[in-house]
Amino acid sequence: MLSRSCSGVAKPAFLLAAHQDLPVRLPWRTNLPLPGRRDRRIWQVSRSQTSVSERNSPSGSDGGPAAAGPNRVRLGRRDRGSSSSSSSLYSRPSLAEMKSERMENRARVYEFLRGIGIVPDELDGLDLPVTAEVMRERIDFLHNLGLTIEDINNYPLVLGCSVKKNMIPVLDYLGKLGVRKSTLVEFLRRYPQVLHASVVVDLAPVVNYLQGMDIKLNDVPRVLEKYPEVLGFKLEGTMSTSVAYLVGIGVGRREIGGVLTRYPEILGMRVGRVIKPFVEYLEYLGIPRLAVARLVEKSPHLLGFGLEDTVIPNVESLLEFHVRRTLVPSVVVQYPAIIGIDLKPKLLNQRSLLGSITELSDEEFGRVVERMPQVVSLSNIAVVKHVDFLKDCGFSLQQVKDMVVGCPQLLALNIDIMKFSFDYFSKEMGQPLEDLVAFPSFFTYGLESTIKPRYRRIAKKGLKCSLAWLLNCSDEKFKERMDYDSIDLEEMDALPSFDMNRFMKSRSDGESESDYDDEDDEEFV
Repeated sequence: MLSRSCSGVAKPAFLLAAHQDLPVRLPWRTNLPLPGRRDRRIWQVSRSQTSVSERNSPSGSDGGPAAAGPNRVRLGRRDRGSSSSSSSLYSRPSLAEMKSERMENRARVYEFLRGIGIVPDELDGLDLPVTAEVMRERIDFLHNLGLTIEDINNYPLVLGCSVKKNMIPVLDYLGKLGVRKSTLVEFLRRYPQVLHASVVVDLAPVVNYLQGMDIKLNDVPRVLEKYPEVLGFKLEGTMSTSVAYLVGIGVGRREIGGVLTRYPEILGMRVGRVIKPFVEYLEYLGIPRLAVARLVEKSPHLLGFGLEDTVIPNVESLLEFHVRRTLVPSVVVQYPAIIGIDLKPKLLNQRSLLGSITELSDEEFGRVVERMPQVVSLSNIAVVKHVDFLKDCGFSLQQVKDMVVGCPQLLALNIDIMKFSFDYFSKEMGQPLEDLVAFPSFFTYGLESTIKPRYRRIAKKGLKCSLAWLLNCSDEKFKERMDYDSIDLEEMDALPSFDMNRFMKSRSDGESESDYDDEDDEEFV
């Protein structure tokens, strides 16, 4: 019966052939689908017939199932004998192969960079594009921004920035803030690290901090253009300590926004190394701390003057050119730039020029600098024109010298306005030239606003007075004088001079739409 049932259902050779079509090395228990009822029945019959055939067939006979030898397949278990020759359908490279491939790719990228003039020595360990084509696209993007090969060599780490993930989001954010395209190249040259930054984590918090320091929103892009390095500072680091110190010495809290807008470099200055020694030196010269605070409010850029390299040598030059030690503080407060410029050549030039055209002595030149320190920045042409004007008015060389020493501002006034004032003096007032020599500050008063109205009142009253009595007083004081029957010479005010106490009380009035202002120390013309 067994052979009959076997021959009636199927022959073992057919079943074996069918089983040999199955994937031999894939374990059926995990990869074949679960059979249904009908399939399960056929599967069981097939297995039983195979077992019977194996028992009945002589082992080792040719062509029979038992003779299959190594080709015989037993379903449901692995062929242990063939495990040494088995391999995976998906071959994965080894770590050594992957490392070798990365090195080859990087070598090709380095070769490309050297070919266009970029030195890749600092790029080891940096995540770079896999292919030279991607690197070329990155460099082309930087070129389109205006950066050159030299710029990239100055900061080669910029090549590690992804165009889509890093550069475009940062540039888009800066553009929305209002940073101008015309300033972008210089911006990136000064602070290329910005291209590595995260807009949300790094840039936006700094911008919010600047606004918190009372920097107006429309001034923020100008601040960034002027000092892009601020985007890399920590909020609770140097920025906060420098601002706190300035407020501590007397800089008005409401003035901080304007100070930082005009000179944002303060945010990067260390208090102990830069700001504090500078403030203490000005105090040593004799400038009160509150006056230093007012100086910072009016001219914050003076904090950027190098103390050892520039400020101290310039003070020594002032003393060398006969500026009295006690008046150095007033010189600095009147013209803060004088301690930050290349001073000694300017002093030499002006002393030589004024000495040649007015016969000014060295000591007299010191008095000129004390009264108007801006004289060191006057152009030679301007000085010569003003001296020639005074000579043309009829003043002698000695009188011109006396007038320049008494009121050096004459060398910087508008000559056309001086002509109008002189014409009115000589034609309407009819007073001798000696009165102008005695009070050369006459030319500094407004003709229509002060000189004419006051002179008409004393002429109507029939009073005779000096120019100093007429002009060197406030409007309120002049009104009081008009009630006098005679002129009291003892009430004449002293000649105009710098008042340190008044300076300490002064503070910039009003607020403009923008506090941004480029301060260039150019020569007066």
